[in-house]
Amino acid sequence: MEYKFDYSTFFRIFDPTMEKYQYHIFAPYRVCPLGAHVDHQHGLVTGFAIDKGVDLWFNIREDSLVKLSSRTFEGDVEFHVDTPSQVREHHWGDYARGAKYALKKRFELKRGVEGVLQGSLPVGGLSSSAAVLIAYVMAFAKANDITLQPFEVVKIASEAEREYIGLNNGLLDQACIALGKKDGLLFLDCDSNDYRIIKRHPDMPDFEIGIFFSGLTRSLVNSDYNLRVSECKTAAWNMLAYTDQPLKTFDKTFLRDIPKATFEKTRIAMPARFARRAEHFYSEYRRVRQGVTAWETGNLKLFGKLSFDSCESSIHNYECGSPELIAIYEIMRSLPGVYGGRFSGAGFKGACIALVDPAHKEEIEKELTHRYLEEFPEYEKTFKVFWVKPDDGARFL
Repeated sequence: MEYKFDYSTFFRIFDPTMEKYQYHIFAPYRVCPLGAHVDHQHGLVTGFAIDKGVDLWFNIREDSLVKLSSRTFEGDVEFHVDTPSQVREHHWGDYARGAKYALKKRFELKRGVEGVLQGSLPVGGLSSSAAVLIAYVMAFAKANDITLQPFEVVKIASEAEREYIGLNNGLLDQACIALGKKDGLLFLDCDSNDYRIIKRHPDMPDFEIGIFFSGLTRSLVNSDYNLRVSECKTAAWNMLAYTDQPLKTFDKTFLRDIPKATFEKTRIAMPARFARRAEHFYSEYRRVRQGVTAWETGNLKLFGKLSFDSCESSIHNYECGSPELIAIYEIMRSLPGVYGGRFSGAGFKGACIALVDPAHKEEIEKELTHRYLEEFPEYEKTFKVFWVKPDDGARFL
């Protein structure tokens, strides 16, 4: 889904009219330095929640009506929380309806909410869709006296995105947004759902996160995201078939369940595109393991290099990345003060992220902006650079 984004919302000062709402949820955006494109195959991932995100102000209604407006997207949304979700309307309100859909599978919903939503950065690569879903899940749960643990919010929001929105995602986005901590890195095993926050080593140098927005927004539902998921599963099917192992249904087939040794035996037999997708999965699994060790020991230089290597594999093995994103990546890789980085999100349009030495911020922004717009002058008005830091996960303020 593509929505018209209002850039003026970036710079609005807090509006006193928001004080009429009793509740305020902040759901942060997220970045993933290592663990790209593998959560849907039950891989290993890492991530941060960041200090920019989605704000939802709301009051609880005594009836079942949900009334929402947005300071980011056009139009208003109205529906009843106690009725079955209808088909998607290809409108930003689908995410609220998706949250209702997933919650109603588990709980009785009687009371709606009335509120307003606002995002703080452009849509593209920061999992804004997961952030708004989590905000809606938390709001509807609050209105109906439902107590949810953070990982329950993760699973419900992910289910809403898969089953109602139609994006065959894993748990990475929602986990970073709901579980993130400002003083550490989230490490999640998407097979077992085990996770931990790895606190920053005291000897680790300071860093900030640069977000380099290409100027192109994107919709994952309309990109090749779902196609890549199918290609990964097809690679797994190939390996099982070539080794005469029983096949599972497609929805129960994951690369994580197949040893890398099986891939090495069968890679030459399968079509090259499927072998490349599997190669990305197995190499990213190794990079995340190495990256976790680097983070635990405070080796930010190695952690950053692994993030760069992840992006290389995303380009050549996973085959994502628009010309604009690849240009940003190549520029930032050449700049002093950039520890590492990669495409953010699925890598179809959107943004790149980088871990950066704060002492080099101004120089990096100036040089990257100059070189990117020299190559793509058509994005002069929409290319943006933002500086953010890790933050805690979604919460009531």
